[in-house]
Amino acid sequence: MGPARAAVAVPSWPARDAAHLLVRSAQMADLEEALFASGLPVEALMEKAALRISQRLLGQPDRLEQGVLVLVGPGHNGGDGLVVARELHLAGVRVQLWSPFEQRKPLTEAHWRHAHWLGVEQCAGRPDPADPRLWIDALFGTGQRRPPGAVIERLLATRQSQRPGRLVAIDVPTGLCADTGQLLGEVAACASHTYVLGLLKQGLVQDAALAWVGELERLDLGLPPAQLAGLPVDQPLGLAAADLASTPWPIPDPRAGKYGRGRLLVVAGSNAYRGAALLSLLGAGASGCGSLRGALPIAVAEELWAVQPDVVVHRALASGAQGGLCLAALGEAGALDRLDAVLLGPGIGAGHGADGTDQTLAWRALQHFSGLLVLDADGLNRVAAGETGTRSDAWLRGRQGATWLTPHAGEFARLFPDLASQQPLAAAASAAARCGVSVLLKGARSVVAAADGRRWQLLEAAAPAARAGLGDVLAGYAAGRGAAAAAAQTCSPADGALLAAAALDHAQAGLQCCRILGAAAASPQAIASQLARRESKLPKRC
Repeated sequence: MGPARAAVAVPSWPARDAAHLLVRSAQMADLEEALFASGLPVEALMEKAALRISQRLLGQPDRLEQGVLVLVGPGHNGGDGLVVARELHLAGVRVQLWSPFEQRKPLTEAHWRHAHWLGVEQCAGRPDPADPRLWIDALFGTGQRRPPGAVIERLLATRQSQRPGRLVAIDVPTGLCADTGQLLGEVAACASHTYVLGLLKQGLVQDAALAWVGELERLDLGLPPAQLAGLPVDQPLGLAAADLASTPWPIPDPRAGKYGRGRLLVVAGSNAYRGAALLSLLGAGASGCGSLRGALPIAVAEELWAVQPDVVVHRALASGAQGGLCLAALGEAGALDRLDAVLLGPGIGAGHGADGTDQTLAWRALQHFSGLLVLDADGLNRVAAGETGTRSDAWLRGRQGATWLTPHAGEFARLFPDLASQQPLAAAASAAARCGVSVLLKGARSVVAAADGRRWQLLEAAAPAARAGLGDVLAGYAAGRGAAAAAAQTCSPADGALLAAAALDHAQAGLQCCRILGAAAASPQAIASQLARRESKLPKRC
C-alpha cells in the first residue's frame, strides 16, 4: 500500500437543489408564502404551475383524444386545474368541469367564472366513472388533512376499477397525505401520473404511496436557490439515475495493489442458508474490492474454490444445533487484523445459547474492530436478541469504527422497537443518531440516514427484482465499496453518503437488469453481474 493521503472535504452529494430536496407540505407552503410576501402575485405562481402542466399534457395528444374532465376543488389546487382546463380548451381539446363544492376561494372562483365565460362545459351531475375521457384530479392537492368524503371516495374507487390508468393528479392525488403517503380515508385517487409542483413532497415517494401516485413528474417553479438554501441541513434528498454521475466514491491511489483497494471479510451463510454466503460474496466481488476473504460454514468453505476461486477462506466456521453459524472463531487473536471492513450477517441464522461465552468474545472483538462493520440480516437479529452481552444501542455506540446497518422493516423493528411505528425517514434518522451509525432502511424506496442527520431516499427501483437473495448481494456490494473507501484514505466510511451511493448503485443495477434481460431474468446473480459491469464505468469523485 502507498503512503496515506490526507482526507479531503467532500461537497454535499447530491446537490441540495430543487431536483433533490424532499419537503413536507408545510415547508412547501412556507416557501410559497415567502414568494408572495416578496411581491410575487398568487395568480402569477398559479399560472406558471398550470401552464407547465398544460404543456406536458398537450405534448401527449393521444391521451387527450377523447377529451378531458377536470375535477375542481375549492382551493388553489382547483384553481390550478381550472387554468389547465382553460389552456386545453383554447388548444382545441374538449374539456368539461365537475366541482362538488358550492363555495371556492376567490381566485379559484374567478377562474371558474372565466371558464364559464369561455364556454367550457360544466358537468351538471356526478360524472360517470366509466367515462373514457382523461380525468384530471385538481380537488385538494398538498394541504389535505382529512378524508375527502364518502361521495368522492366512491367515485374515485369506481373510476379506478372501470377506467384504470385514465386519471392524472395535480401535485398530490386526492385522499393521500403529502407528508406520509398514507391514506387519509379508505381510498385515494389512483393516478397514472402525478404532476408535482415545485419540490417533491416527502409522502409521495414513500412505499405506502406507490400504489396511488403512478409516475411522478416534478415541474419546476423556479424557486430561488437562496430560498432553498434556507431549508434545514438535514432536509432529505432524493436519489435517481442522474446522480450516478456524481457518486462520492474515492479514487484509489494509482500505486495501490490489491490490499490498497480494500480488504473485506464476509461472515455469511449457515447450514440452512448456504446460498446467502455465495450471493454476498458475489456482491462484494462486484464492488471491485481488492482482497476478499470469507468466514463461512464448513460446507461452503470446502467447495468455495470451485465457484469463487478469488475468495480466500479466512475461517471455516461450525454451525450450531439449530443451524446457525458459530462466531466463536472471530474472537481469536488476529482474526480481525489487517482488514478494512467486515460484513456480518447474511444467512448466518439465529444464535445458539450453548456457545454464549464464545459468542460474547466474538462480539467484543467486533466492537473493538476499528474498521467498517456492516451488519445485515441475522447479524442485526443477533444484536437485537442480546447476543453481544449488552443492550443493542449501547453496543453499537461503543463500536470503535464506522458501522453500517442494512435492515428491512422487520429487522429494524426488532432492533429499534420504539421507532418502528415512525415514518421511514424519521425512524432511520432517529436510529442513526441514537447509535452513531449509518442506517439503510430497505423498502421499495429505501431510506439512508447518517449519524449527523443527513438523509437520502431512493426515488426509483425495480419491484420485479425484489426476491430472496437480493439483500445479500446489496450487503456484499456495500461492504466492498466501504472497504475500498477505507483503503483509499480520502473519504471515510463514517460518511453515510457512501452507503446511500451503494444503495443507489444497487437499485439502478436492478432497473437496468429488468430493462435489458426482462423482469423474470433479473435474478440476484444477474444484478451482481450488472453491478460489476457498472462499477468499472462509475465516475469517482473524492
